[in-house]
Amino acid sequence: MRPIRNLDSLRGREIEARVIKLNRKRSNVVLSRKALLEERNAGKKGETLDQIEEDIIVEGQIKNLTDYGAFVDLGGVDGLLHVTDMSWGRVQTPGELFKVGDTVQVKVLRFDRARERVSLGYKQLLPDPWESVEERFPPNTRLNGRVASVTDYGAFIELEPGVEGLVHVSEMSWSKRVKHPSKIVSPGDIVDVEVLGVDAKGRRISLGMKQVQENPWKTLNDRYQVGARVHGRVRNLTDFGAFIEIEDGIDGLVHVSDISWSRRVKHPGELLKKGQPVDAVITAIDPENRRMSLSIKDLEPNAWNEFVATHKPGDLVKGKIARFASFGAFVELGDNLEGLCHISELSDERVAKPEDAVELGQEMEFRVLRIDAENKKIGLSARAAALEDPIVETKIYTSDAGGGMASLAELADFGNTSKTSDDSES
Repeated sequence: MRPIRNLDSLRGREIEARVIKLNRKRSNVVLSRKALLEERNAGKKGETLDQIEEDIIVEGQIKNLTDYGAFVDLGGVDGLLHVTDMSWGRVQTPGELFKVGDTVQVKVLRFDRARERVSLGYKQLLPDPWESVEERFPPNTRLNGRVASVTDYGAFIELEPGVEGLVHVSEMSWSKRVKHPSKIVSPGDIVDVEVLGVDAKGRRISLGMKQVQENPWKTLNDRYQVGARVHGRVRNLTDFGAFIEIEDGIDGLVHVSDISWSRRVKHPGELLKKGQPVDAVITAIDPENRRMSLSIKDLEPNAWNEFVATHKPGDLVKGKIARFASFGAFVELGDNLEGLCHISELSDERVAKPEDAVELGQEMEFRVLRIDAENKKIGLSARAAALEDPIVETKIYTSDAGGGMASLAELADFGNTSKTSDDSES
């Protein structure tokens, strides 16, 4: 017999009880309602225990409610109806369905005769709705449902009593960056969804909300073409490139190799930061795989191609000492273009360090020694610039360092004049 936790429920009621103690001197009487009930139920209990079997349907009265279920008086024997066995649907508290004193029919799920414990079920009186979900909710079916609960990873949608499906956070919107499902839906909302998949055995239904909305990627070719210039915002940076948001839900990738013509960019964070507005050129569109390729460097003329088209070995060029390396000086020839003057080509005299021959920011003339189109390297000579005759055999003016060549791909710190001997020759 279960104790009554809420004694206020008995206030004002007439009850019968047995006197178990009497102290006349103190005028004290101890009563027991339990003893009387046990006497009355003694006969009922044995009869009830003889009749109880698993899987039979019995009638009882709700005797007490707890957070985890209800105790049902079956006739001298209490059975536990757990909250999870009350309904195929979601039940927060037993009080939603029952109150003390209700007469209910329940099914015996488990019976431990030795310990006189009975587990009961109420929902088992009705067919399991999950047995036919595959027929009633096939993939691609569109319907509406009520938001039952919201979690960090999605929202559970009640499609009918006892059947819920999950809309994962990634399936909520084509365009919005959903950080948390609660930004989109709240419990009690009625939403339109599409069935993505059904697992009746696992009692799972995958749903999508964005599938009932227009997919902006399907009409991408109507709005953008390869070669078009677009404006966007840096949404994210990775080791391999930067994602540029050009409209809600549409990101394009600028690969790290497409950021600059002349700089070797090891990480896009060297030149870009999150939230920065940028312009870019569309180089490829793949709506089916939801990909767009962009290029920032294509906004500017290819400085290398222009230089190769207008210069040849032997030409005189003007440049400014941009930075030092242990093996020479990098010379700024124009926007996004540098050449290397090897230490042996800085002066007719032997110098130990480039700084001994020239100064940072110093403007002077140089003779082009070599142009390596394949590796994008330009070799320069300051001492050859003083010669009046064009250079016929450039090898006599170059000692080592690959003929004083500088690779545009190696000029990762263009304009950074703070580095000196830390640079190393490649």
